[in-house]
Amino acid sequence: MNVLIIGGGGRENAIADAIARSERNPTLFAVMAKKNPGIAALCEDFLLVKETDVEKVVGYAREKGIEMVFIGPEAPLAVGIADALEEAGIGAVGPRKDVARIEFDKAWARNFMKDNDIEGCPAFKVFSEKKGLQEYIEELGSVAIKPAGLTGGKGVKVMGDQLPDTGAAYDYAVSLLDGDNVVVEENLVGEEFTVQAFVDGKNLAFTPCVQDHKRAFENDLGPNTGGMGSYSDSDGLLPFVTIDDLYRAREIMKATITALGETETPFKGMLYGQFILTKNGPKVIEFNARFGDPEAMNVLPLLKTDMIDVMSAVVKGTLDELDVEFLKRATVCKYAVPAGYPDEPSKDKEVVVGDIGDALLFYSSVYEKDGKVYTTGSRAVAVVGVASSITDAERIAQNALENITGDLHFRRDIGTPELVQRRVTHMEQIRG
Repeated sequence: MNVLIIGGGGRENAIADAIARSERNPTLFAVMAKKNPGIAALCEDFLLVKETDVEKVVGYAREKGIEMVFIGPEAPLAVGIADALEEAGIGAVGPRKDVARIEFDKAWARNFMKDNDIEGCPAFKVFSEKKGLQEYIEELGSVAIKPAGLTGGKGVKVMGDQLPDTGAAYDYAVSLLDGDNVVVEENLVGEEFTVQAFVDGKNLAFTPCVQDHKRAFENDLGPNTGGMGSYSDSDGLLPFVTIDDLYRAREIMKATITALGETETPFKGMLYGQFILTKNGPKVIEFNARFGDPEAMNVLPLLKTDMIDVMSAVVKGTLDELDVEFLKRATVCKYAVPAGYPDEPSKDKEVVVGDIGDALLFYSSVYEKDGKVYTTGSRAVAVVGVASSITDAERIAQNALENITGDLHFRRDIGTPELVQRRVTHMEQIRG
């Protein structure tokens, strides 16, 4: 079977690795903007082209006799790559544009939740002009300001964090109105966690919970990034998440897929639920229409079920006939990023990977030239420790990072007992 993966980041390296482990012996191909050495090493062939170039991507898939495609990033989904592939008779693990809107149009997503009475939706309003904007911000008192479109996980700003007061929130919202609609939401207080699921249009197969860390520096300081690292626990939960919390989050995702199923376009691919656990239970921060990065690197190494079988079930709508299982292990993922990332990242600097021990290595936004690997300005390489506990997994990941050299920066605290305990204590205080 010929399988194509679209995308060239760490998430896609993890997806490619999972496909390559398949006992179905697939032949793997890739489309990526720059040569990711981790993906290239697993491929029979690859095409270096913009991942949003629908005509070239579909043409390449036809040329190589591709039977199934796994779409990694959000940008190809937003231009309708899944639509074009399916119209060419090629199965796509990734939703069509109409329903992928749940990620790339936050205004549509919030209105969709409201219109379908889906739980976990905060108070919000969508603005296309300044009229009523200041009044609503003052009415809520503490707000999150979100551009409606795609921003790579870096466009959201909240009061008490990036925004000191309602005046700053208003000014930021106005600055976004020039090119986009703006979503103003109540600022939710709690601990964030991620639930991801394979979806075949009606059935969901859930992966273990993960907690991502967006801030650039230790102790959750500095600007937001695409994600500096993440961890998962061996029981599929997180130390501050109860079984009831997880059940409620999953029910929200199931209700979302049921409502999407009532449209003309079923949702097939990955649904990513970014939740915040509040004193009133889980609330939805946002949905994404693909695996998270770094969260994919936590869960895919644990996938016991054959990835080709999972992909086939998604495409055929038979996930309910497949038992999708994961190893009961803890994971810690840590990113090495260019010095100065995200504001003034160091670019075109060599990355040298030494002895990383038992850790897994996934290349992200790098490029290969003359047998050497260089930074691009975004996240460079990720390491993942897998063990029976978060603490042991963190040690494996940190040891690996210490043996990667270059003009790089990383967070040492992700997955450490001290940071995990702060999350637990914070949630205990919120629950009262």
